[in-house]
Amino acid sequence: MTSYELNVNGTTYPIDAEPSRNLLSVIRDQVGLTGTKEGCDDCECGACMVLLDGQPVNSCSYLAAQAAEREVTTIEGIMTTEELAPIQQNMLDAGGVQCGFCTPGMIMSATALLARTPDPSEEEIKIGLSGNLCRCTGYAKIFDAIKETVVSL
Repeated sequence: MTSYELNVNGTTYPIDAEPSRNLLSVIRDQVGLTGTKEGCDDCECGACMVLLDGQPVNSCSYLAAQAAEREVTTIEGIMTTEELAPIQQNMLDAGGVQCGFCTPGMIMSATALLARTPDPSEEEIKIGLSGNLCRCTGYAKIFDAIKETVVSL
């Protein structure tokens, strides 16, 4: 067992875990935040995407102990008030959410994209979401949600 502190969404959590535990399992099982999903467990689908110091990472392949002393943001952490963040609301409004399994990862990747590129082109959106798979929407409505977020910011 390894003991460390994990800063998730601005709150520090004491963690006791095996050094081999991935960030996804610690966030879900020890921190208790279940919005981040486990899809492929192989860095192929993006359902487990979180932000680490503002950059998107697949939490299924990132060791939790490596995230100590860093800032982890999950889907639960992008709301700053009781209201949904603009990208979350726009995903709902544009119909970019169907089964919803990919939604947290898509939103986290879109959040990172919009932070570094406030007015992305279609090509930049494709690149920004390239690590995320959706089997339901065909991506058009997800792209629409991102474009609407740009307009509303």
